[in-house]
Amino acid sequence: MKPTLLLPLLLVLATLHAASAASPIGDALKPFVEKGELAGAVALVASKDKVLAVEAVGFADRATQRVMKPDAVFWIASQSKPITGAAVMILVDEGKLNLDDAVEKYLPEFKGQQLDAGKGPDGKPMLKAPAHPITVREVLSHTSGLPFKSAAEQPTLDALPLRDAVASYAKTPLTFEPGTKYTYSNAGINTAARLIEVLTGQSYEAFMDARLFKPLGMKDTTFWPNAEQLKRLATPHKPNAAKTGLETNSISQLRYPLDGPGRYPMPAGGLFATADDVAKFCQMVLNGGELNGKRYLSAKAVKEMTRRQTPASLKENYGLGWSTGATFGHGGALATNMTIDPARGLIFVWLVQHSGYPGDGAKAQGTFKKAAEDLFARKP
Repeated sequence: MKPTLLLPLLLVLATLHAASAASPIGDALKPFVEKGELAGAVALVASKDKVLAVEAVGFADRATQRVMKPDAVFWIASQSKPITGAAVMILVDEGKLNLDDAVEKYLPEFKGQQLDAGKGPDGKPMLKAPAHPITVREVLSHTSGLPFKSAAEQPTLDALPLRDAVASYAKTPLTFEPGTKYTYSNAGINTAARLIEVLTGQSYEAFMDARLFKPLGMKDTTFWPNAEQLKRLATPHKPNAAKTGLETNSISQLRYPLDGPGRYPMPAGGLFATADDVAKFCQMVLNGGELNGKRYLSAKAVKEMTRRQTPASLKENYGLGWSTGATFGHGGALATNMTIDPARGLIFVWLVQHSGYPGDGAKAQGTFKKAAEDLFARKP
């Protein structure tokens, strides 16, 4: 064989060998796909400075048999909350904002906000002034008393400009005394994001692009996937009526078309991203606010975000946009998840698009994490 033909052949053989090489993570997940319990997933594990493994299994769209690829785009939903929280902490680092400031200091529409005091003897709703105005810390930790959303956010959560959505929260009575309970609240995170606009004079989305997405290289992270990204978008799936398999679905919280007009950024849950983009953000956080020689947040800000902010009397363990504990991270409405394990120095990114699973499909994420830990966790 001529030398000029031998090299291309060797390259092809090497590629085929690499593709067929054993993949413990992929092998662990394939049974879920084969049984029709998981449409597809991108599973990534990283350290603070490199991606250790990334596996794409199954289908981005099971109905059309479109194969899942590592660069698939997903709606990461509430994984947006820690990213928005990080943006707010940039302003704290810069001295433009204090976590214990009253929100009304910057957003005067919150002055005089009332608390739902139940019903009076006549059965009519009663209102009263809260013990203190809601604070920045409370809106970021779901302890403000703001509800999940306001009545104005219809029919989807991306239907109002951020300014209008937040104005509707100010008119909505608080559901409990600020700082005393926990209620998961998109309204709180969106309110924190509105502070960015007021304090910087930039739109929230422009600030996110300039201070986080572009510098970190999160090139596919957006509220509005473009035509090329939509071709890579993983289709949502749900169990069929008989619970025997999967069927395709849509994102009920967002307006379609996703690249069309009339959609606004939803800081608490509107982002789309790839596994690689999510990993870059998590690496910055695991590195104490720094990545590739550039500092985004102080180590103090990262510690504050990722420590428990909810009262010790409550069962919920939540920081400033983060679920906290020995590890910290966040999930999303369609079963996506990112987890940072600082003790082991590992990041786990799990991207799927599922509103429920038939059979044992819900166990797939735990199976991924165990396989990744077996491969990469530091041994005692």
